[in-house]
Amino acid sequence: MHVNGRACTALLFLSLTLLLPGSAQQKGQYLPGQFGLNAGVMPEPGVSYANISVNYFAEQLKDANGDVTASTGSYNLWAVENLFFYKPDKKLLGGNWVLLAIAPTAANGSVTEENLGLQAGGFGIADIFIQPLTLSWKLPRADVWVGDGFVAPTGRYSPGASDNIGSGYWGNQVLSGTTAYLTKNKGTSASLFTDWEVHGSKVTSDRFQETPGQTFTMEWGLGQVLPLDKQLKKLMQVGMVGYDQWQTSSNSGVLASGVPARTVPYYSAHALGLQANFIVPAKNVIFYFKFEPEYRALARVEGRTFAFGGSYTFRIPKPEMSLHSTAGSGASSANQ
Repeated sequence: MHVNGRACTALLFLSLTLLLPGSAQQKGQYLPGQFGLNAGVMPEPGVSYANISVNYFAEQLKDANGDVTASTGSYNLWAVENLFFYKPDKKLLGGNWVLLAIAPTAANGSVTEENLGLQAGGFGIADIFIQPLTLSWKLPRADVWVGDGFVAPTGRYSPGASDNIGSGYWGNQVLSGTTAYLTKNKGTSASLFTDWEVHGSKVTSDRFQETPGQTFTMEWGLGQVLPLDKQLKKLMQVGMVGYDQWQTSSNSGVLASGVPARTVPYYSAHALGLQANFIVPAKNVIFYFKFEPEYRALARVEGRTFAFGGSYTFRIPKPEMSLHSTAGSGASSANQ
């Protein structure tokens, strides 16, 4: 690219920033920071409930080169998710089928529109996520699952409104989770979660529509289980976690301002942090806490993710406990 070409690109990004004050990008529908340790572990057969409370806070808007822009204000998003799992004790292709629904989710702002200094003014109901197709396998030294789910735009959305909660468009997500056990007793583990998003179109104004570009998210964790008593009735799991999210295809359509959506730079975000889980295997209970500050972001806000929650599984049938299964067990909210 010639020097004047680079200058035009810089001016274009600056003009977009002025047209959309405090907003870095039309993001995907998945909020990173929900997976980490035990990302490949699905609940045991039965019905499971998990709660995830996620807070994302940012005060800086980065440009396409990762430099801080002149935008001021803060973006403070809270999302409280309720997850329901159903896993029958039946085999399919050597594994287990799992049904997942995330609803209702309460949020005080939009996951897809990161607006500095713009608050929705209260909590509302966000979009619904359904994952009807998931297959999970328990291998001798790994837990693995793959799935496909969709986002239904049921949350509050109106083009140009300052109090949007929903995304305003349908989305499809192809997901996977893997946890590899590095020791024979499954106490030390490495995990990887992936999510590939494809998006439908949204109305941006009376005249225009936009289709956000595809998004790929990767979350990982490296953890160690520490017994809190000799009987292994209470366990602590600690480890390092992180996430990386990239826009992988260009936007299409037209922004509300009339600017072609494809001119908006691709965004990305990268974070590194810690996670701690408290596990009571006999009670099928897990509580967890995560903190992940972002160390780099392009064409979007840069901040930190804080998440906490827990899960409970109603086992069907009721299991027989063993020391071998204890160290690696846990419903998927420990992943979150």
